Amino acid sequence: MRKVLLAVLIAAWSGAACAEVVVGISVSATGPGASLGTHIAKVVPLLPKTVAGEAVRYVMLDDASDPTVGARNARKLISDDKVDVIIGSSTVPVAIAQSSVANEVKVPIITICPIPLDPAKLPYTFAVPQPIPLMVDALLDHMHAHKVKKLGYIGFADAWGDMNYNYAKSGGATRGITVTTNERYTRNDTSVNSQALKVVTSQPDAIFVGASGSPAAIAQIAAVERGYRHQIYHTHGVVNLDFIRVAGKSAEGVIAPTGPVVVAEQLPADHPLKATGMDFIKRYEGAYGAGSRNAFAAYAWDAGLIIQAAIPVALKTGKPGTPEFRQALRNAIESNKEVKGTHAVYNMSATDHYGVDKRARVLVQVEHGEWKLLNE
Repeated sequence: MRKVLLAVLIAAWSGAACAEVVVGISVSATGPGASLGTHIAKVVPLLPKTVAGEAVRYVMLDDASDPTVGARNARKLISDDKVDVIIGSSTVPVAIAQSSVANEVKVPIITICPIPLDPAKLPYTFAVPQPIPLMVDALLDHMHAHKVKKLGYIGFADAWGDMNYNYAKSGGATRGITVTTNERYTRNDTSVNSQALKVVTSQPDAIFVGASGSPAAIAQIAAVERGYRHQIYHTHGVVNLDFIRVAGKSAEGVIAPTGPVVVAEQLPADHPLKATGMDFIKRYEGAYGAGSRNAFAAYAWDAGLIIQAAIPVALKTGKPGTPEFRQALRNAIESNKEVKGTHAVYNMSATDHYGVDKRARVLVQVEHGEWKLLNE
């Protein structure tokens, strides 16, 4: 009788112990994407351990900026760790591979980079970074206002580089801006001198670098070293101090789009994201020091906020660790409205798994080694 009672108690305790929400996180902590991934990893200790009365456990793996490793990580998180949701990589090729796995087994995933995203084909994939058209539009508007007619392009030889080039070309055409070059390099390259020379030789009115993280700095340095003195624009994938540190004085004057959190103190008092941005900065810089804030840590924080908003809704349908809960979590992420993050106010829908609008972007410029709000 005692053995039976003990077995029942152990089973009950084990069941209770398993009743926790498990969040898998894949970061590019090593490899060429490390300048982004390390910031995301630092957010994990700051995320809440309890949401809506349920324990939340986080399992983090390094994808080494490698799509094959990233896909393997996603499968491990799902099969071994029984995660309910995944916060995916900040490296585009890795996140694309992980998204495929997550949709195959019906586990929601929120990527920390803007990937090609069709909700009809990828119903379990969401993204927190602003989509490329929204951000490149801000750059193209600035170029148009400053009479740019010829735009030189150099970017990554991957999906990130393709998406930025394609939209710069199509969006530029509607504004009378012609893209004069399409030079590419890999994230592991240590020199882009020949590509930069071709761009500079085309004598563009401005240059757009379609890269991200510290690898974007080598294109910046190469263009400046070859005598280019007009405006150089970058993507929202460079807005951290690592880019400025690597690019050095050549970064001065660079313009890029980013989320409002990067310059939260400089926002008007009535800006809808000022309060959430300041709260994040207080927490993050409280843990890692003044000036440590960056856009990529804030993306991870926003993914956490979206999950936190979805958990109470999903709990009405199923228990953590079950297919019903994962499905309900997906549905809640898609249907929740006006979820305030640091980068955006998120309004996902069945046709939009980014769910952001123009409130999610500002232009910033490097001034004296710091990112400053551009008020032009």
